[in-house]
This record gives sequence, structure tokens and C-alpha cells, in this order.
Amino acid sequence: MTIDAHLHLWDLDVSDYAWLGPQHGPLHRSFGPDEAARELRSSGIEAAVLVQAEDSLADTGWLLDVARTHDWVLGVVGWVPLDRPDQAATALAELDEPALRGVRHLIHDDPRAATFLGLAEVRESLRLVAERGLVLDVPDAWPTHLDAVGDLADALPGLTIVVDHLAKPPWGTAAMSGWAASLRAVAQRPNVVAKVSGLAGAEPYTAATLRPVLDTALDAFGAHRLMYGGDWPMATARHDYAGALGPIAELVSALSPHEQAEIRRATALRVYGRVRHD
Repeated sequence: MTIDAHLHLWDLDVSDYAWLGPQHGPLHRSFGPDEAARELRSSGIEAAVLVQAEDSLADTGWLLDVARTHDWVLGVVGWVPLDRPDQAATALAELDEPALRGVRHLIHDDPRAATFLGLAEVRESLRLVAERGLVLDVPDAWPTHLDAVGDLADALPGLTIVVDHLAKPPWGTAAMSGWAASLRAVAQRPNVVAKVSGLAGAEPYTAATLRPVLDTALDAFGAHRLMYGGDWPMATARHDYAGALGPIAELVSALSPHEQAEIRRATALRVYGRVRHD
């Protein structure tokens, strides 16, 4: 069985989702838990991690509500105001429940993207995150802030940092070698793991196109620090759930049984399983 370590839900009645608008076509609607459950079941996915789609407590609270009532939710990666440590501490206390397994900030949409993870206030908040046994997800990290992930990992060795979407490889460009070098560098930190997710932008979207990227990730992290993520519904802009999963599943199926188990399930359970360290 497989765990999807990166799935989004959003409800336009819950919040505004400022990044989302009519320009996003079929994505500009609500995507709720019942629809997600059907997609997961149809592809043989046993559980999923819900990942915030907005930097707001309203979105995080709604995801936690979903987790309470849907047993296929392994955990939630929510949001707290990391650049305001007092408010972050209050939010972490108020959101203190087993379903909350991590936090994320839409750094790539923040004007401070290049420096955000190095801010003293952010690091103070992330110490609190680590003390609670929670992880930090980092989206769309290359090229703006992937190197900062390594610096943060060195500064806070007790914090597990998850690089979403393999840091977003720059498909089909000369910059791929720079991406690979940065990914290998950050992978030298043992407290950094990565998601094989968000790769649907590759053209053509085939196992052959994805293979060099997965090979780089396997060489850098090892299967025990990689996990599968479907990035639903973002991937639906190009593929349905099964179509997005297909090339990744084909590549993973060619690995050893142990490596397959790590990427499909074991890494996600270690990172997001509901084991608290309070």
C-alpha cells in the first residue's frame, strides 16, 4: 500500500486563497475531502498527509477539522506565523492535537523568500516547532531558498525539514545541473528529507523524463529519506490522479522491495506518523 505525503484541500467558503483565481481554470473551485477520498481509493492509496494551501489559521483549522472526521488522513501540515514567535507559540498551543504533524509557509510567494528561513524570528519559532516534534515543509525551494534549507538544517539539527517536490527541478533547461548540485548539497544534512511530488510539469510527463531526477534524488537522499506525494489537486491542471501517479509508480516499481516500501510508505510514517515528543 502507498501513503500520499502531499495532498491539498481547499474550500472557497473557508478562506480566500489569494494565490488562486480564475486564471487557474479547473483549479478555481473547492476541493473537499470526499472527492479526495474517491481519488485516493481509485488509485490504491491508503492514507494521505494534508498540506496547507494558504498561510492562515482558518485554513489550518479547517484541515484539522477534516482530519478529525476522516480516518484516511495521516496528518496535517498547517501554518503558524513563523515570523512572529509570540504568535507562533500561541498558535502552536491552540492547535496542539495529534493530527498536526508539521508546519509550512508559502515562502515562494513571500517577498522575503531568499532570507525568510534565516530570520532570527523564524528560527526562534522553528525551535518551538522542533521541540513539539513537528516538522517543517519547504515548498518550491530551488533556486531561491534551497541553500537556506541547508543552513537552517545545520542551525537546528533537531528539526526535520521536508523539501517538497524535490525542490522543483527546472525541467528542460541548462539549470538542471545547478538544481542537482544544490539538492545533493542539502541532502548531506541527515535531518532533511524530500518528497517525490509536484513533478507533473515535466514535458513529456513519462517515466523516461522523470528517471534522471529520481536517480539524482535516490543517490542524494537514499530511499529512506524519500516519500511519494501526489500533489492533488494541483496536478489535475495537467493530469488526473492516476495519470500523475503512473510514471512515478513505474519508476518506483523497478527498485528493490525495500526501496519501494520506503518511498511508498515507511518514510511518510516516520516523518508524519502521530508520534509526539512533548
